[in-house]
Amino acid sequence: MAGPIRVVVAKPGLDGHDRGAKVVARALRDAGMEVIYTGLHQTPEQIVEAALQEDADGIGLSILSGAHMTLCASVLDLLKERDALDIPVFVGGIIPDADIPELEKLGVARVFTPGATTQEIVEWVRANVGEDAREAVAES
Repeated sequence: MAGPIRVVVAKPGLDGHDRGAKVVARALRDAGMEVIYTGLHQTPEQIVEAALQEDADGIGLSILSGAHMTLCASVLDLLKERDALDIPVFVGGIIPDADIPELEKLGVARVFTPGATTQEIVEWVRANVGEDAREAVAES
């Protein structure tokens, strides 16, 4: 039996607004997940390293700065370099609708825009992150 889902929640780049990231981290923790919150101003390298060191099942990025395309691409490139693309990356923040398909093409598993509820995020993470989710995909 798998243990609790482990998620790294990170604020990449220079954006200093972390209320949303903390709310999501708390909601995931309250739902029984293990959450590693890396704090503000993290580089993609720091985020990927934390995910690998913590044996994370998923990475949640909170981006309000407008640099989502660059930051997500960097995180995904680093995961690929480390042979860790099995760690799904989900993103929340101020993301224009037109950028969502491009982020998905890069490999972002899900984009949550303003208005997404914490319950919606928790349910998505439960269904798509962790060993049980990987086993369900393998079986289908």
